[in-house]
Amino acid sequence: MAENGTASSPEEKLELIKRNLQEVLGEDRINPILKERDLKIYWGTATTGRPHVAYFVAMSKVADFLHAGCEVTILFADLHAYLDNMKAPWSLLQLREKYYEAIIKAMLKSINVPLEKLKFVKGTDFQLSKEYTLDVYRLSSLVTEHDARKAGAEVVKQVQHPLLSGLLYPGLQALDEEYLKVDAQFGGVDQRKIFTYAEKYLPHLGYTKRIHLMNPMVPGLTGSKMSSSEEDSKIDLLDTAAQVKKKLKMAFCEPGNITDNGLLSFCKHVLYPITCKEGFTVVRKEEFGGNVTYKKYQELEDAFAKEEVHPGDLKVAVENYLNQLLDPIRKEFDTPELKKLTSQAYPVEKKKKPGQAGGQTEEAIVPSRLDLRVGKITKVEKHPDADSLYVETVDLGNGEERTVVSGLAGLVPMEDLQDRLGVFLCNLKPQK
Repeated sequence: MAENGTASSPEEKLELIKRNLQEVLGEDRINPILKERDLKIYWGTATTGRPHVAYFVAMSKVADFLHAGCEVTILFADLHAYLDNMKAPWSLLQLREKYYEAIIKAMLKSINVPLEKLKFVKGTDFQLSKEYTLDVYRLSSLVTEHDARKAGAEVVKQVQHPLLSGLLYPGLQALDEEYLKVDAQFGGVDQRKIFTYAEKYLPHLGYTKRIHLMNPMVPGLTGSKMSSSEEDSKIDLLDTAAQVKKKLKMAFCEPGNITDNGLLSFCKHVLYPITCKEGFTVVRKEEFGGNVTYKKYQELEDAFAKEEVHPGDLKVAVENYLNQLLDPIRKEFDTPELKKLTSQAYPVEKKKKPGQAGGQTEEAIVPSRLDLRVGKITKVEKHPDADSLYVETVDLGNGEERTVVSGLAGLVPMEDLQDRLGVFLCNLKPQK
């Protein structure tokens, strides 16, 4: 491996290409290509919601590909975005393409990635051509409705009577591999069914079966998938340091839980490969053990599982490293041109009052809307970030458990709550 992190031998390149991936389809076809030339890879993204910090997971792999000498194409899937229930008009999609390109370049520059072998392509640059359109029709004569629906099961909203646009989506993504002339497509493991669809049907059109590289799905701050549509589950790339602190403070981070932990996943897939190559340092007071550096991710995960690292300390450490990544991006976007582009691409929508056209109608306030259930408190512990709160695990019966945060600390001893029955209101919105 060269000093700048660039791989030189085919073996080193393969190691970088595969690092932190969950699965590779067609791995046996990579080495023969690397012995002759560099791999050509594409990653596609629909230009809809604003990119957030989870995009660093994909960018850390794009960085690996570029350091491995790969030619990387980032496809702005504007036609795919338009087909997604036509959520945005073409004029808005064109602005969002410019925003995506500017923000992705800023992200890659913030992690010191060479951009010489990176290019950006719009889907409509080739997807509206005569040849591509004819291939869409050829594909439609081969693919059953069952296979099209199955392929998009993880990425297209499933309904009883789907729109044709959702059934076309997997076929377009498969054809992109041929028209971009790549060896491999990179994406999340949630796209596996689209990838196997492409492997099955491209050869029927006389085209080569491609390699597929899959990232694991990284939990969001709430413990579920990080989503552009869920404000609390994501940190925007242009959020201020104060906003980052607030969102991380609310992030789900249960002591000892290494499964549904978006912070640990972010450490593994972003901070260790990009920022913490020499180790991840948790800064804390001497009475709490003093500073400690974990050279490898597994050491950090093991320490958290044993509760040697407090969730509050993990949050503070991630906050510091994350701000190091975001500061160059904030600085680059602190110009009149990019501020204008951001506001045009993502205009702030005014909330409509109930009763206005498009506004929500207020539901009648009646007792029948309350979902009251008797539950048993099976576990009680102090809240890691607030002395006045308890965190309780409640068994509601039928195998259903809920985590409840209550302000009973200092009022009721913990031992008095253990194994106690209580009445719980079960249809409140989940809180942080």
